Amino acid sequence: MSTTGSQRPAQVSAARRRTVIDALRRGAVPESGLDLLATGLDRFEAALDAELDAVASGGSVFKAVRGEYGSGKTFFTRWLGERAKRRNFAVAEIQISENETPLHKLETVYRRLTERLTTSSFPPSALRPVVDAWFYALEEDALAAGATEEELPGEVEKLLVARLAEVSRHAPSFATALRGYRTALADGDEATAAAVLAWLGGQPHVAASARRSAGVRGDLDHFGALGFLQGLLTVLRDSGHTGLFVVLDEVETLQRVRSDARDKALNALRQLIDEVHSGRFPGLYLVITGTPAFYDGQQGVQRLAPLAQRLATDFTTDPRFDNPRAVQIRLPGFTQESLVGLGVTIRDLYADSATSPERVRTVVDDAYVADLARAVGGALGGKVGVAPRLFLKKLVGDVLDRVDQFDDFDPRQHYKLTVASSELTDVERNLAAAVTGGSTSADDIDLEL
Repeated sequence: MSTTGSQRPAQVSAARRRTVIDALRRGAVPESGLDLLATGLDRFEAALDAELDAVASGGSVFKAVRGEYGSGKTFFTRWLGERAKRRNFAVAEIQISENETPLHKLETVYRRLTERLTTSSFPPSALRPVVDAWFYALEEDALAAGATEEELPGEVEKLLVARLAEVSRHAPSFATALRGYRTALADGDEATAAAVLAWLGGQPHVAASARRSAGVRGDLDHFGALGFLQGLLTVLRDSGHTGLFVVLDEVETLQRVRSDARDKALNALRQLIDEVHSGRFPGLYLVITGTPAFYDGQQGVQRLAPLAQRLATDFTTDPRFDNPRAVQIRLPGFTQESLVGLGVTIRDLYADSATSPERVRTVVDDAYVADLARAVGGALGGKVGVAPRLFLKKLVGDVLDRVDQFDDFDPRQHYKLTVASSELTDVERNLAAAVTGGSTSADDIDLEL
């Protein structure tokens, strides 16, 4: 998501630049470094930063993001996640899907959360480093309170019970598993410790011997997942993290599941929202993303009246006056102007590490970037809103890479836009097939020079 005008930092490390460029070359949203591309998000910053600060102070926030395909929902949530991580939040991004992560099975959502958990210091899964840091913090607190080395195990146990007292009311097995994990480590039984930690992370089919050793039984269920989430938040807070930022991405996929599963999922979402607003999850910032059809259609949110009431937001006014503090915010998507602006930003970022920066900027000038943006939009039926992914992929992989490597390559003479069906998503493929009634292929579209 971008508009014209770059606010890119003056100094960018080679590693950050490479991470961003490599992702765009693959047609993917970068996992990090999004501040290098994030222009036009100024109007959201103040409100969202205030919400992050409130969560860091012990509050909790639920946010719904709406936007058409290509409007930058994934980009937006990762950009916000980076801002959260700079405030020492742990972050997890979860893709909702009928088969892999059904929303009506919260135990699966919790498992994906622990699998995708990341911090500023550790990549996914950061669950074990977080738990180890928590036990270290308990030991430090016990020593600071005057405990001797002999008294330390007992004092840590007392602190564990005290810190997880509220959690144990809903999920006593969470504290039991942590205790079993620490015992296994103390005994030098790494295999059992790893198995117990996997069970704590919601993994099914953990060896019965490990569960018996830790004093827990069975697998995590739908109702226990909320208690485990509460426990995880406590562990994160006590191990030095200010909160947990969680994204449930592509929630609109609920519209395509069986009606019974859809109803259960919508009710689970309603339950999550109520629990967040009730204050049960201090330190949680929960975000969902979806298309307008999901929020407004009868196969989505409107199917469950209580959920529709909780997400109701007025979008009848000019988008310029949208309220970024509202429970639901809308992303306006790309225009031709903003797409060109983003392309120029990427061109300049690429040129900074190119063999001949001036040649890249001269050959791939602003006018050529605009021509390529129009051509890609034309290949997708003029739908600029869905063009960014493909446009950036073509700009980096087909144009900038060649200009950088071949001194005699001129995209105006040697490059003609081609779009193979295999490199398109379903939405992009449908739009490409609809170009002029299907009589024109992407191969027939020349750049306007």
